[in-house]
Amino acid sequence: MNEYLQSVILQCTGASAVLKKELIQNLWSGYGKIMRVHLDNANVGSLVVKHVQLPVNKNHPRGWNTDIGHQRKLKSYKVETEWYRTYSKNSTARLPKCIAIETYDDEVLMILEDLNLAGYPLRKQDLDWKEINSCLEWLAQFHASYIGATPDGLWDIGTYWHLDTRPQELSILDDQRLKEAAPLINEKLNNCTYKTFVHGDAKLANFCFGKEGQVAGVDFQYVGGGCGMKDVAYFIGSCLTEQECEHLEAQILDSYFEHLQHNLKEKNEALEKEWRSLYRVAWADFHRFLKGWSPGHWKINSYSEHITSQVINNL
Repeated sequence: MNEYLQSVILQCTGASAVLKKELIQNLWSGYGKIMRVHLDNANVGSLVVKHVQLPVNKNHPRGWNTDIGHQRKLKSYKVETEWYRTYSKNSTARLPKCIAIETYDDEVLMILEDLNLAGYPLRKQDLDWKEINSCLEWLAQFHASYIGATPDGLWDIGTYWHLDTRPQELSILDDQRLKEAAPLINEKLNNCTYKTFVHGDAKLANFCFGKEGQVAGVDFQYVGGGCGMKDVAYFIGSCLTEQECEHLEAQILDSYFEHLQHNLKEKNEALEKEWRSLYRVAWADFHRFLKGWSPGHWKINSYSEHITSQVINNL
């Protein structure tokens, strides 16, 4: 971190010094890092800083070193800064407060609340039902906050895998039936009557947990318009086995919609009916991306194949 960006942190926090910087993680494909910055003589002991820097050499872990991918990542960081500037304060779902955003040459600094200090210090690799339910409640709160909102400055279509941004993955997809159905699946999702903002990358790794079961979400690079089922299907696929996905499907949907209806200004049965019918469509949409992007991925399983086959039959 250069001296200018370090001075921004001191100025916006009133700290007298940065005591130390602790790496939380590197950003995907070498586009920067996320750090915990410990401060001296500030109102808070630490903040989280997302420091975006354009890589000199693009180094995608799966070999997708393309201009399409580069432009998608560049836009994702512009979307995230716009999200924090304009929209994040309207979320009833818990997320980090944005302290400041600074752009300097080809670097971006997002200075955010440290959720560890705020009571969300735990990261999970496996969830029990109570924790899954808490994440479904978070998604419902998030979606309820933005029903009918226009995603100006965000992704018109949220998520990182939607068809318009993934032509290369579609072109090499060897499942011909799914390949032919992909535009219809995409159209069915995008033409839904009821839309909200989707998180766009609501995997288990992007949730922080408190000791009393409370949940907060992070990482808003792919937030944009769409059907809330895209987040729900993606989240469930990130933390359950194929057997659990099948066994718990009805319970998952019932729990999510109970939370959603509770958080809407008034009950909306038409929205629930439409979105319930799109849960499996959203699942098939991500499955299409995954089979083109990483054909040997662990998430490609018999449940996903069965769901996708049913969706194609019903198109």
